[in-house]
Amino acid sequence: MRGPAWLNLRRLEGRIVALFLALLLVVQLVSFGAIHASITHNAEASLAAELQTGERVLRRLLDQRAGKLRDAAELLAKDYGFRSTVGLSLAEAGTVETIKDALVNQGERVSASVVAYFDDHQKLVAATRDGSAAFGAALGQLIKSSDGVGAALAVQGSQVFQVVVVQVRTPAPVGWVLMAFALDREVLDDLKALSELQSVVLLQAPTQPWLNIVDNLGEAGATALHAGLGRSAPVDGILELAGERMGSRFVPLIGAGEQPLGVLLLRSLDVALAPYQQLQLVLLGLTVLGVAVFALVSVLLARGISNPITALSVSARRLESGDYDTPVPATSNLDEVHELAVALESMREGIRRRDAMVNKLAYVDPLTLLPNRARFAEFLQHHLVHSDLPGAVLMLDLDRFKHVNDVLGHEVGDRLLQSVAERLQALCAPGASVLARLSGDEFAVLLADTDAHAASEAALAILKDFERPLQIDNETIDLGAGIGIALFPEHGRDVNLLLGRAELAMYAAKTRQCGSLIYHAQLDAGSQESLSLLSELRRAIENDELRLYLQPKIDLQHGKVVGAEALVRWQHPTRGLVPPMQFIPFAEQTGFIRMLSAWVLSGAARFARQASDAGLVLRLSVNLSTRDLMDQDLPAKIEAMVVPLQVPPASLCLEITESAIMDDPERALSTLEHLHAMGFKLSIDDFGTGYSSLAYLKRLPVDELKIDKSFVMAMERDLDDARIVRSTIELAHNLGLSVVAEGLETVKAWAMLARLGCDEGQGYCVCKPMPQERFIAWAKAWQAPDISGVTAESLMAKLG
Repeated sequence: MRGPAWLNLRRLEGRIVALFLALLLVVQLVSFGAIHASITHNAEASLAAELQTGERVLRRLLDQRAGKLRDAAELLAKDYGFRSTVGLSLAEAGTVETIKDALVNQGERVSASVVAYFDDHQKLVAATRDGSAAFGAALGQLIKSSDGVGAALAVQGSQVFQVVVVQVRTPAPVGWVLMAFALDREVLDDLKALSELQSVVLLQAPTQPWLNIVDNLGEAGATALHAGLGRSAPVDGILELAGERMGSRFVPLIGAGEQPLGVLLLRSLDVALAPYQQLQLVLLGLTVLGVAVFALVSVLLARGISNPITALSVSARRLESGDYDTPVPATSNLDEVHELAVALESMREGIRRRDAMVNKLAYVDPLTLLPNRARFAEFLQHHLVHSDLPGAVLMLDLDRFKHVNDVLGHEVGDRLLQSVAERLQALCAPGASVLARLSGDEFAVLLADTDAHAASEAALAILKDFERPLQIDNETIDLGAGIGIALFPEHGRDVNLLLGRAELAMYAAKTRQCGSLIYHAQLDAGSQESLSLLSELRRAIENDELRLYLQPKIDLQHGKVVGAEALVRWQHPTRGLVPPMQFIPFAEQTGFIRMLSAWVLSGAARFARQASDAGLVLRLSVNLSTRDLMDQDLPAKIEAMVVPLQVPPASLCLEITESAIMDDPERALSTLEHLHAMGFKLSIDDFGTGYSSLAYLKRLPVDELKIDKSFVMAMERDLDDARIVRSTIELAHNLGLSVVAEGLETVKAWAMLARLGCDEGQGYCVCKPMPQERFIAWAKAWQAPDISGVTAESLMAKLG
C-alpha cells in the first residue's frame, strides 16, 4: 500500500515537506538548546547569588547570637550580688557555690549551654558544666583579640560552641564571665527560614575526614553527604545528593590553623530550575504545535508545486503514448511551472502538426493523395480482424505506362496517374471500398462484402471505363491495365498473402492479356519452395556459395577454343547444386538478378585475367537481364570491375536477349552504345525466339548473334529449321556480325554449321559446362573431332 506523497522522499512533495520540517526542527532545536543553556546558566548564577547571600545571613545570625550572649554575660557581670560574691575571698566558705548558683541562674535565664567564671588569672573558678576548663583557650583568645568583648567558636569533642567573655569589675577587674551556646540545628533552621538554604556544620578532626556535626538535610541527604565527605575541604559548585542536584557554598568558621570548622550551604538546583522547566514545557508544546502547523502549510505548499508538475508529467506521458490531441493544462500560479506548461503545450502542438505531416507522408501518396501501400495494408488488416464478411482485393497495373514516361515525360506520366486515380475514385462506391496507390502505376481496391462474381464485375467496369482514352494537353493516351483479384477468406486472411496472390493474378492477367483474373493455386505452384530458396539466395553471396561454371565456345572453322559462356551455379549447403531455373527467374522478378550479374561479371573478369596469365586468349560471355540493361550505371559498374584487373574490355562479351532489348529499345540502345564505346563485345542471345525488329537490330552496336538452340538441335531433321539457321547466318554476316550457334549436340550438326559459314558453336558436342578451376587444363588438352568424313550432302542439297 502506497503512503501519502508527502511522506515519500523520492517525490518532490516529500522532499519539500522534509526540507521545511528539517529546517524548522533544526531552528527549534538550536533555539531550545540555547534557551536551556541560558536558563541553566541563569539558574546557576542566581543560585550562586543566593548562596552568597546565605553566607552573609549566616554570619549575621551568628553575630546576633553572639550579641545576645554578650548582653547576658554583661548583665551577669554587672549584677551587684554577683559582683559582691566574686569580690569575697574564694577561701571563704560557700563562695564558690554561690558563684556557681549565680552562673546557673543566669545560664538558665538565657538558655546558655555553658556559663563559667574565671579569675583574673584565667583560672576556672566555677562553671555550670563539667569540663569547662577546656574553654580556657577560647577565653584566652577572646581576651587577646578584643579585650574581653569579642565572641569566638570553640570545639569541645563533637560539639561546637559560640563563646563570649565579659570582664567583671568590682570596680577593679576581678575575673571573667564566659558564656557558650551550642551551635545546633536551631541556627540552621533560622537560616533556612530566612534564605531557604539548607546547611551542614562540618568539622574535621586531625587526620580524619570531615564530619557532619549538625544539619537540616533530612535522613537521605545526610546519609548521601556523609558518604561523599572526604579529607579535602568542600568546594563551591554543583553536587548531587540523593538524586538531587544541589548548589553548594562552603563558609569556613574556623581556619586551617586550628581545627577546621565550617558551614556548607546548599540550595537545590532542580528546585531553582522548576519554574523554568514549566516554561520549557510550554515552549516544547509551542514547538510541536508549530511543527504541525508548519507541516500542514508545507504540505499545502508542496502540493501547490508538485500537483501542477504531476499534471504536466501525466501530459508528457500522454504525449509519449501518442495522444497529441489533449491540451496540456496551465493552471499553476507559479511563473516557472506556468512557463513549463506553456512550453509543453507548444511542444504538443508542434508534435501534433509534425505527426500529422509524418502520417500524411507515411500513409498518403503525395501525387494522387490516395492511401499508400502501408495505409492500404492497415485498412485491410483492420477489416480482416474486425469483420467476418467476405471481400476482395483488386490489384491493377497500367499497360505501357513506362513508355508514356519515356516518350511524353514524367510530368505527363504524373498527370496520367492523377487522372487514373480520379477515374478509379469515381468507380469505387464511397464507404464500401478503399482505393490506394501501391507504387508506380500499381493501384489496389479493397471491396468489402463482395464475392467472386461482384469482384469480377467491378474489375470489368474498370476495364470498360479504361476503354475511353485520356486527353492530357494535346496528347491522347489509350489506357489499358491488368487486374488481379484475391478473395478473402477464400485465398487467405493474411495481408501480405492476399496482396501477393493478387499480384500473381495481376501478372498472369497481363501475360495472358485477359484483362482480369481471379487467383487460383496453379498460378504459384511451388512458389513456397522458390521463395524459401530466394531468401537463402540473399545469403549465398555473403557465404560464398555461388560457383562460376564455363561452357566452351569453339571456332567451327578451325576447331579451336576461342571463349566460353560464364554461368552461375548455386552450391547450397544442404540442397546441393541448385538448378539455375529454380532461382534465376525469381531473382529477375525481385531485382536480385543485378547482384547475381555483378557476381558473374566480377568472376568472369578475374578468370579472364587468370587465362591470360596462363597463355590463353579467351572471350568470356556474360548474360545480362532486362533489369541490368535498364540500369544507367551499368557501364560504370562494369568498368570498375575490369580496370583494377587490367583486363581488356574486348575479353568480355555481354549477351542481351531480344526481349530485353525490345522492352525498352531507346534505353537499351543508349546503354549498349556506351558499352560498345568502352570496347566491350556485345551479343544478341536467343535470336529468332522473340519479336525481333530489324529496324532496331540494324541500329544496335552489337558484334554477334547467337542462334537459339531450338533451331540448331532440330536442323538435321527439320528443313525449315535448317533454312532459318542459314538465313540467320547470312543476315548476320550481311550486317557485319559474327554468329554463334547454341545447342551443338552432334558432329553432323558441327559439319553442317561449318559449311553454312557459322563462326562459333557451343554445346554438349564440345563439352558440358564445367567449374572454372578445370577449364584452363581442359582447354589446353582439348582436341577438335575430325569432321572431314561427316556427310550432310542430302540436307545441304535440299537447302540449295
